[in-house]
Amino acid sequence: MARMHTKKHGKSKSRKPIGEAVTKQEVDRGSLDIAIEKYAKQGMSPALIGLKLKSEHNVPYIKAHMGKRLVGILKEKKLSGSIPADMFDLMKKAVKMHKHLERNKQDQHNFTVLHRIESKINRLSKYYRRQGTLPEKWKYDPKEAELLIKGRGD
Repeated sequence: MARMHTKKHGKSKSRKPIGEAVTKQEVDRGSLDIAIEKYAKQGMSPALIGLKLKSEHNVPYIKAHMGKRLVGILKEKKLSGSIPADMFDLMKKAVKMHKHLERNKQDQHNFTVLHRIESKINRLSKYYRRQGTLPEKWKYDPKEAELLIKGRGD
């Protein structure tokens, strides 16, 4: 399948090692649960929590040990944000790009990049509205995104 904004093709899917090698390590589920909760309360994104668990707790794949994905565990504990993490990261990028373009109005390259980022945000929002993660009337607005990001303190 071709990439959206480049002329290159890429391999679809990531390939993980076969199950037995992943689950051979014995890890206490309770301690993992506590660690996930602690990291989430510190304000870490799911991607950072996964990296911490991989480096500090030697857990390469959370689903193999916990039976659920990390986002599912965070939703269950009501520690996930109202906006999904991947979309929030794109919104942070778009806000930074808007600030840059306010200072540098002639920067056509970054104007194109901003347009691509906002297109990705709109496609993701459409997907999340269909899934029920976002409200049906939710719409991306750069000014609201800036206020949301300032409110979270990221």
